[in-house]
Amino acid sequence: MQQDALDRIVGEWRQVRPDLDPSPLAILGRLQRLAGLVRRRVDTILKPYGLAWELLDVLGTLRRAGPPFRRTPTALYRACMLSSGAMTNRIDRLEEAGLVSRVPDPEDRRGTLVGLTAHGLEVVDEVIAAVWTTQAQLVTGLTETEREHLSTLLRTLLLTLEGSESTNEAPPHPDRLR
Repeated sequence: MQQDALDRIVGEWRQVRPDLDPSPLAILGRLQRLAGLVRRRVDTILKPYGLAWELLDVLGTLRRAGPPFRRTPTALYRACMLSSGAMTNRIDRLEEAGLVSRVPDPEDRRGTLVGLTAHGLEVVDEVIAAVWTTQAQLVTGLTETEREHLSTLLRTLLLTLEGSESTNEAPPHPDRLR
């Protein structure tokens, strides 16, 4: 099997610190490198639209809402896992670009809804198609069975990590490992 940079890094750590297990680095280091590579490819697609990854997240969240492609700011920041301040900043940027608009909430006189403009809908549909095409190309080295298996393993890891985060479990302190 061909080796990558993480194989070499893990091997070096095993030599200089045989008392530690560097195997998590093989997984998490690869995930970080993959995330960086995917992010750069997607950023290349987004740049001509004046968008960034975090703005696409908001546009995609509105698009997934279905017609009329609106959500409350609270629903948006929860769906995007952001603070309300960060979401306000993103909404402002998207509104300045003419991709979203704020409208009064017909069900709550004090509330506001954020919705895609016609131009925003056009842009998000075009961008999402391009991003997904690129993402499909990025996983062509895996069979469909391998993709499903990897997705299942990553889901398990993510659910485990998200579960420990929600219970506020702190990672063990190095002094407590002995």
